[in-house]
Amino acid sequence: MNPRQRDYFRKKLERWKEEILRESRETLENLQEESQNHPDMADRASSESDRALELRTRDRQRKLISKIDAAIKRIEDGTYGYCEETGEPIGIARLDARPIATLSLEAQEMHERREKVYRDE
Repeated sequence: MNPRQRDYFRKKLERWKEEILRESRETLENLQEESQNHPDMADRASSESDRALELRTRDRQRKLISKIDAAIKRIEDGTYGYCEETGEPIGIARLDARPIATLSLEAQEMHERREKVYRDE
């Protein structure tokens, strides 16, 4: 991977992380504003359901941030864009679609097939 490509992916990852952090701040502000009592039980249940869904989404995004940070670290140490299992380059199109990818498309498909076999047992 050439320096221009590494710079492109670093910026893409950093923008993605900033967007997630911005959304998290907005969610926190909304949750603080919504901490009102709802006199109607249905409204209260709906509000609690929405809050739980939002918190699960933010938790998944928190985990995604650690994957983004790991990808940025791989860019810095020169291992970004190479499959962790085979050592082969990961296709640019795959990295563009999933910049945190650690496996080539072939290795990912093999991993998913193995996972399916063990899950079905």
